[in-house]
Amino acid sequence: MKTTGLKRAAALLLAALFALFCTGCGESGGKEPPETPSQNQGQQQGQSGQTQNNVPTETFDFSSEVQGLTMNVNRDTGRLSVKRVPLPSWINKGDSGKWTIFVYLCGTDLETSYGSATDDLIEIVDGAVGNGVRFVVETGGAEEWWNDTVGANKLQRFLVEDENIELVDEQRRTGMGRQETFADFLQWGVDNYASEHMGVILWNHGGGSITGICFDETDDYDSLSLRELDGAFLSVCGNLGRKFDFVGFDACLMGSLEAANILASYADYMYASQETEPGTGWDYVAMGKYLGANPDTDAKQLGIVTCDSFYESCAAVEEEDLCTLSVIDLSKLDALLVSFNDFAHGMYDSAADTANCVDMIRGISQVDNFGGNNRSEGYTNMVDMGGIISACESYSDGARDTLNALENAVVYSVSGNMHETASGLSMYYPLSVQGSEELAIFGDICPSPYYLSFVDRQNQGSVDVDSVDDYDDDFWFDDDGNWFWGLFFQNYQDEDYENENDWFDGYWDYLDDYEPTGESPLITFAVEPHLDEDGDFWFELDDSGWEYAADVYGLVYELSEDGEDLIELGQTYDLRGGWDTGIFMDDFDGYWLSLPDGQNLVTYIVEDTGDYVIYTSPIRLNGEETNLRLRQDYEDGTVTVEGAWDGLNEYGAASREIVKLKAGDVIVPLYNAYSLETDDEFYYHGVEFTVTGDFEIYYDIMEDGDYVFAFCIDDLYGDYYISDFAMFTVEDGEVWYDLP
Repeated sequence: MKTTGLKRAAALLLAALFALFCTGCGESGGKEPPETPSQNQGQQQGQSGQTQNNVPTETFDFSSEVQGLTMNVNRDTGRLSVKRVPLPSWINKGDSGKWTIFVYLCGTDLETSYGSATDDLIEIVDGAVGNGVRFVVETGGAEEWWNDTVGANKLQRFLVEDENIELVDEQRRTGMGRQETFADFLQWGVDNYASEHMGVILWNHGGGSITGICFDETDDYDSLSLRELDGAFLSVCGNLGRKFDFVGFDACLMGSLEAANILASYADYMYASQETEPGTGWDYVAMGKYLGANPDTDAKQLGIVTCDSFYESCAAVEEEDLCTLSVIDLSKLDALLVSFNDFAHGMYDSAADTANCVDMIRGISQVDNFGGNNRSEGYTNMVDMGGIISACESYSDGARDTLNALENAVVYSVSGNMHETASGLSMYYPLSVQGSEELAIFGDICPSPYYLSFVDRQNQGSVDVDSVDDYDDDFWFDDDGNWFWGLFFQNYQDEDYENENDWFDGYWDYLDDYEPTGESPLITFAVEPHLDEDGDFWFELDDSGWEYAADVYGLVYELSEDGEDLIELGQTYDLRGGWDTGIFMDDFDGYWLSLPDGQNLVTYIVEDTGDYVIYTSPIRLNGEETNLRLRQDYEDGTVTVEGAWDGLNEYGAASREIVKLKAGDVIVPLYNAYSLETDDEFYYHGVEFTVTGDFEIYYDIMEDGDYVFAFCIDDLYGDYYISDFAMFTVEDGEVWYDLP
């Protein structure tokens, strides 16, 4: 065994290796081309196909407005007030006794590669039954379409009713991730097809509150941000003179507080998922037929039908475990915002005490989160709102009131067994910040200055811990002691800055040059990590180290046969001890998740619920990089292969599907590796393994060889400490440490 010279210096190399991460991109899976939707013989290209419905001769000018609401907090009272832009007194009622659903069908790679948009367009046609419902669909955003009705070189608008689809308008192709494109479609739609009940569905990838929705592959994957949705709906609803019955996101991760806050000015209900959605998406046949039979139904009941049919469609493809979908009563949102601001005020004040802060952060780190949030799959930083409140309830008054307000707003939801505790709304929390731009966007959509300060103080501590004690939230309040939501966005609009980063005049730039060190000075010990004479690898935090430590886990690496490379195998919670004593001891027994041929897989922890743990493992599947999702139950140790998921792509769009593995699929494990001789970082890959019908992942003793175990201790502010390590050997099913 090679041990000479591999002491603290090699532990630092582990820190560098640990800092690597890869983000999956592209869409996995595939299917046969679907049948082409039937098309009316008498379609009218380039014409609206409909006379205008009660459109007033006057127009409502919102040119002086840049957002649909005003939120204010006075520092003396700490109370939040919410004022939404009033709509005109006249109302465009449109056709009575009818539902019109406007579908913004941005096909992107979901259509180009898999025909998913075509599948749902077929469902829309099949579901448009009876006189009580019609769909108005705009298509675009894809390089290719899997049918002969839709063209890729233009934006096309279709009227779907009576199980027929008719092309009624065409426009030059522009990016569907642009505010003006979305607004133009909606304005044209309500001018020509207004009805008593109207809903809007945005169909595509979603990325959560930061990256938004509708990533257009023909326009550099530009997406609609929440601010762009605000601007588009503001102009359309101003001229319409009323709210939409609902706005829904048939996309991943858009069920957030920040999105609901935007839409509350323009719709009665929001339908959205906290988690990723499968490529099959919503059941449009069920929605359409229900509306056709019940044209007088309200948006709440339609939302219930949408949720239930979505869950059933997920179950049909065995993806119900991850499923979430909620119906949010947006008339209840302002009460939730006011209550949450009060609660966040207490969070911020209590977090001035480091012991309180670390306890809250430890609690939040265990809360249900959505969209991966790990080094292999990427970070959405979308965390369950109810979970955040519950994790901090000991440190702020009013938790029960805020949870009640949340329950009142979420009038219906469905969720699978992997998200049994999901509250129905997520919100942004920085599990791992990817840079100043992300925080600038968050700062401009955050609904509370106290929650914003809670997050900002934590992030500033990652750069300079001394800044935490000196932190003051004065920056968010003007000279009169008032905070206004969207103040920097308004300044950006008024001053016509060339770059969105100028919104905050570089305020968030403190993170741009920051990189975690792997040697956090905040992690200090009463007893340093060491391997004692009894073969126990352990440490004890001192009072200061305990106060600043947020999480502890093990890192395992394999030493290459020549002893020159460390090959990362991932994370484990196989530890004894805990926070009550500050003592943590290795409880690793040499067992690891492996392919049937014995190859050890890399395992990063996605979620640990106490009943089971979800791992992700980077692999190549049939030549394409992706991640294998695995679930291990603690009670009986069984391992379930959930499938392959690409994670987030470089634009922040979440893959919509966990692809089930099938016989004949070829898996190649992927590993991050680090040379102990040259300091080079590189990919290390395993050998091909072909899936058979009885494919299983085994939790079994590791392959014979030499390995490294190190403790990783995350600090309160995002840095971490990687310990000196212990060398151990696996041979013939036996495991032993290289004693000092």
